[in-house]
Amino acid sequence: MQTQIAPRFQDDPAVAEADAILRTCVHCGFCTATCPTYQILGDELDGPRGRIYLIKEFFAGAPATEHTLTHLDRCLTCRACETTCPSGVRYARLAEIGREYIEAEVGRPAVERLKRRLLRAIVPHPERFRLLLQLGDACKPLLPEALARKVPALPKPLSVRSTVLKPAQQRRVIALAGCVQSVMSPATGAALEQLLGALGIAAEVPASAGCCGALSLHLNAHAEAQGYMRRNIDAWWPLIEAGAEAILVSASGCGSMVKEYGEALQGDPVYAEKAARVAALARDPSEWLLDQAEEIPFVAADRGTVAFHAPCSLQHAQRLQGGVETLLQRAGYRLTGVRDSHLCCGSAGTYSILQPVLSRQLRNQKLEALQVEQPDCIATANIGCQMHLQSGCAIPVRHWLELCAEALQR
Repeated sequence: MQTQIAPRFQDDPAVAEADAILRTCVHCGFCTATCPTYQILGDELDGPRGRIYLIKEFFAGAPATEHTLTHLDRCLTCRACETTCPSGVRYARLAEIGREYIEAEVGRPAVERLKRRLLRAIVPHPERFRLLLQLGDACKPLLPEALARKVPALPKPLSVRSTVLKPAQQRRVIALAGCVQSVMSPATGAALEQLLGALGIAAEVPASAGCCGALSLHLNAHAEAQGYMRRNIDAWWPLIEAGAEAILVSASGCGSMVKEYGEALQGDPVYAEKAARVAALARDPSEWLLDQAEEIPFVAADRGTVAFHAPCSLQHAQRLQGGVETLLQRAGYRLTGVRDSHLCCGSAGTYSILQPVLSRQLRNQKLEALQVEQPDCIATANIGCQMHLQSGCAIPVRHWLELCAEALQR
């Protein structure tokens, strides 16, 4: 693709990066076939190729409007287009740059700015998030039925006990508890500890580590996102120096973010080298456990049928496919087929809150596909997908780690 950059952007390194990405696009249109929003809306500007054109024209000097921002906001950043792109266009990074500059140019209404500020102020902080849910739960009887259904219930107190490690067990990994997951699904972290314990591996969870930074980054609060990244690096670094073998992130959305710390902080003279090291150590638990699957003491049994929803952050961002399914089958579960498994469920971080209509349509389509063969439960690898899918169906939606932990020899 030929590009022209307006004089006001000529010396901007981020725009230079965007320009390099733009030039890799050949406008073939393969991406539109896998774009969830294009499939629903049928508008070229609501597909990757159209959004690339909008960003290209803006950096060439064309004026941006609220309609430009609307089309970019409708993007889930699911990265299915990257998986299918024959030219290797780094669309997610391009969209990130485009959104930042176009939002700064166009601005947002006060209500929209407040909504995004509240999300950033509450969701990445577990205690604040828990308090909000407790208030919502207390107010449910006073809310209209339609609104009350949208308030997720807090989980029951955790009854799963983590495996107690013997002093002789020396192997160590770092685990990220996460912000939403630590509140809404503490059993996921406990399940990971149980699986690691069965292999003689201890999971270290530094209390000072917190949000991975993805939520702030996707809401254009880049400095804030980098602050979260630096805090996590500081929390993990002593453990890395002490020999931690990996950083395991059980929420695949957070995992895809941690794997990109090196790129996000490459210009930071203090943290660039550490960030690259952290990114190299980051692993989804399925990667780590798959290499040691034969050693996991699963009890042979038929544990029923499971429909696995592969989050976009797992299959498109991290490019991991088949690992979770293999582990579930080794644990004794029978997997159903899922049509259009490459398509997003509509959760996409804060997308379900900021774009509720499109998100609900995508969720319903995904649930229909997942339940065709009437599975006993649905499994996934990301807390956002888990909560989003559970809000629309009666059968349980669980993290795959919990299912595997239940199959362990006791």
